[in-house]
Amino acid sequence: MDTEGADKHSGSTAANEQTDIEQKEHRLPTDFPRGLRVLVVDDDPLCLKITEQMLKRCNYEVCTCATAAKALEQLRDKSHDFDLVLSDVYMPDMDGFKLLEAIGLELDLPVIMMSSNGEHTTVMRGVTHGACDFLIKPVRIEELRNIWQHVIRRSRNHTAAQQLREVESEEGGTEGDGDSNRKRKELCRDGSMTGEVSSSDSSSWGSRDSSSSWGSRGSRGSSTT
Repeated sequence: MDTEGADKHSGSTAANEQTDIEQKEHRLPTDFPRGLRVLVVDDDPLCLKITEQMLKRCNYEVCTCATAAKALEQLRDKSHDFDLVLSDVYMPDMDGFKLLEAIGLELDLPVIMMSSNGEHTTVMRGVTHGACDFLIKPVRIEELRNIWQHVIRRSRNHTAAQQLREVESEEGGTEGDGDSNRKRKELCRDGSMTGEVSSSDSSSWGSRDSSSSWGSRGSRGSSTT
């Protein structure tokens, strides 16, 4: 094995070991994220196929679209129940930024942008439009392996926001008392308001029963549009 091949093998082994460590720390099932549904949008058929194959190797359920318009159609169909969108930036019918904006206005899903253009202005445009991450093509499997964290982080933020509204409701428009202030501090301290993914929060995803949002889906396979 040449030096370059050895380096690639070493990097792949290290990435797999890191994933195993993260699964143990977050107390996630060994087949996680099986059942988590990802919609991939890219007008390049080769990139679309390669990305789909890598995601499947990481245990994601994958649906693919070659146009942004078709992707929006799929997303608006609630029966698909997607958890995350992975979209190319430059597409002929609608660029990824417009798709990102439409998803932000109509839906509540984490969106990851990807492009071969890694210029700072392009990346920042994606982030300022609401993308939770920006991947530079060619995308590596190591980058896709842990995209589930964005789904957990989004759910965690929603829970924290609901808890904060409940605290504010308890205050009844008056200055918060000691108990409500303590609850606010607890929300910040455990990472709920910062988007951090901790083992205590992830354990609930690892112990999903048959009534969970994606744990109950079973193995539905992948679909390509």
